[in-house]
Amino acid sequence: MNFRTRSDTLFSNYVSVIDTATNNVTNNITVGNNPYGVAFNPDGTIAYVANQGSGSVSVIDTATNNVTNNITVGNNPYGVAFNPDGTIAYVANQGSDSVSVIDTATNNVTTTILVGTGPIGVAVSPDGTTVYVANYLSNYVSVIDTATNTQTATIPVGYNPIVVAVTPNRITYSITPSAGTGGDYCS
Repeated sequence: MNFRTRSDTLFSNYVSVIDTATNNVTNNITVGNNPYGVAFNPDGTIAYVANQGSGSVSVIDTATNNVTNNITVGNNPYGVAFNPDGTIAYVANQGSDSVSVIDTATNNVTTTILVGTGPIGVAVSPDGTTVYVANYLSNYVSVIDTATNTQTATIPVGYNPIVVAVTPNRITYSITPSAGTGGDYCS
């Protein structure tokens, strides 16, 4: 199964479940306003959907396709990523210039980390020790130490980074769609 957030209309409020064997939508799940980002825990049993329009994350049980919880986070959440064992989720809050840290056992925000301006994309290193955040309006990627939940460095990249990803050997890539100075990847 695959989930697709719906943004074909302004402030839609559902995600579509797609059966990838048949390429058919099998369900539409009502979530918060304007869902944007979705991530699955490592075993695929839970999906977290960032609802940009309502400042929340909807928790979906993938076996039943039911929303089991709604978690209030910062303003305009976009990206979501889980740590490798699925015990922590990180949510980039574009409107609050922060990352919400969620304990997935309780579905509570345990801390909020201030980062650059306009964070959108978020990724966790394979060993779970570092989180990387693409800050759209700051033109850099924040580096967060997960042991202390603090920003420990910033890496200048091109204008308006929106997505960040980490390879198994810890090379971090940032997509910067706008022309400008700086590189298009960092390590």
